[in-house]
Amino acid sequence: MTDRELDLSEVSALSRQVLERVSEAVVGKADALELVLAGILAGGHVLLEDYPGLAKTLAARSFAQALGLEFRRVQFTPDLLPSDVTGAFVYDQKESEFAFRPGPIFTGLLLADEINRTPPKTQAALLESMQEHQVTVEGQTFPLPTPFHVLATANPVEYEGTYPLPEAQLDRFMLRIGFGYPSAEEEWEVLRRRMSRRKEDQTVEAITDAAGLLAAQRAIETVTVDDTVGQYCVELAAATRRDSQVLVGASPRGSLALLLTARSYAVIRGRDYVVPEDVKAVAVPALAHRITVRPELWLHEVTGATVVRSVLGSVPTPPTVVGASR
Repeated sequence: MTDRELDLSEVSALSRQVLERVSEAVVGKADALELVLAGILAGGHVLLEDYPGLAKTLAARSFAQALGLEFRRVQFTPDLLPSDVTGAFVYDQKESEFAFRPGPIFTGLLLADEINRTPPKTQAALLESMQEHQVTVEGQTFPLPTPFHVLATANPVEYEGTYPLPEAQLDRFMLRIGFGYPSAEEEWEVLRRRMSRRKEDQTVEAITDAAGLLAAQRAIETVTVDDTVGQYCVELAAATRRDSQVLVGASPRGSLALLLTARSYAVIRGRDYVVPEDVKAVAVPALAHRITVRPELWLHEVTGATVVRSVLGSVPTPPTVVGASR
């Protein structure tokens, strides 16, 4: 709805409006929805990993509607082929030549539903698109539309007939977020809203469009980040590599994701500068899925999330950064 440049106060107001619209469909997930939006504003992809029926698909569709993005959903299954996602060359009898028919990945927001149900070959079809924003088919490269974001869902408890995501692909997701079960009051609110609207489908009013989202993402690049905050991100990622419980720690891509997400999270919270608390708020979803815990500690319920929380408690927090006075 806009092709002009936005300042950070406008992006902050836009973010609040988007979250309000999405919350009309998704009940009681304010913190998780903020993190999803922070990942999108940072230009990244988000993995929603939680139990079935917790509004992951609804949240993805609602964000696409509120942000005015073209939305496609791909249900990942064991027999899904890479060409089912990326597209393929099809013979055109009228022109007597092969023409490329784009797949569902050519969209603004792609929902990769139950991504861990498809074989690694099809999972790998997403790697190039997520990192390079392009698709290569039979030696020809096709750019994806901008903006382009992947919201993927995964079931963490059902392992029969699933293919765990390799570390390389997990690392492509800027954030991994869980929604969790609602409270009794929130669950009743879900039921009450369903009865009041008298239909199953929900629609969310568009707040902006693709051009507006791109303008917001460009504005995020102007957020003030003090050197002490950037060094704090580096120290947190490095501390995960030194932890005795960890086999493989967070890579530099992890510290970069931590910093980029903290910037957009700060804007959502109404600031044009990043404070250490922003980094702490996004640390678990930005770093936990990049950590491989030693196998012998699994029985002790040590996870990437517990390692990140431990690191947050051990790495000294820098003082309030320059800009807080504004």
